[in-house]
Amino acid sequence: MAALPALPKRFHGPSVWALYVLGFCPAISAFYLGATGQLPGNAVKEFEHFLGLWALRFLVATLTITPIRDLFAINWLRYRRALGLLAFYYVLMHFLAYMVLDQTLRIQPIIADIARRPFITIGMAALVMLAPLAITSNNWSIRRLGQRWNRLHRLVYVIAAAGALHFAMAVKVVGPEQMLYIGLVALLLAWRTIRTRFLRWRRQQVVSGRPQQKKRPGDDHPAALIS
Repeated sequence: MAALPALPKRFHGPSVWALYVLGFCPAISAFYLGATGQLPGNAVKEFEHFLGLWALRFLVATLTITPIRDLFAINWLRYRRALGLLAFYYVLMHFLAYMVLDQTLRIQPIIADIARRPFITIGMAALVMLAPLAITSNNWSIRRLGQRWNRLHRLVYVIAAAGALHFAMAVKVVGPEQMLYIGLVALLLAWRTIRTRFLRWRRQQVVSGRPQQKKRPGDDHPAALIS
């Protein structure tokens, strides 16, 4: 496979900020369409659904960074934090749209929804789990928490599974779109379980494929050590 041209290092930082800008474009577009009455059907529900779907897309994109590096040697790790934070911002906007636009801040119906509707319970649990990951997505937290940071951020796999389940349970009939995201998350979870064995196997292949140094006559003689 041909290697992709490497982005010059001076563009790494600006490219991450460009990703943030592009990442917010769908939300801005949906807000504009909703505010101008161009969203079809129930505009509030459409807006909520749109934000939730993009949250799931960014979650899946975040988890895809590592398999892409492992399988294709394409290193986009610099974008992983931005993708994860975009997922959190979209989940938060999805939640606020539900709280403010859908339920108009009526606390009792919201609590009843969380208690009685499993897909909302799962969605709320995903938001609660995602919050500490977003708060600790900075270099200071990585240094401060050490290995605990890695263990904490493995929660992202549980959150992605909860997001895909929430998306599927929110509709009356599970269609191809819901099945697609369930399948993608299942693949990413499966990759996580076999990743260590794959990397070990690939290292062995690299080592066994290296040409051995040709011995010269006398190399085995003790005198060769000082020649």
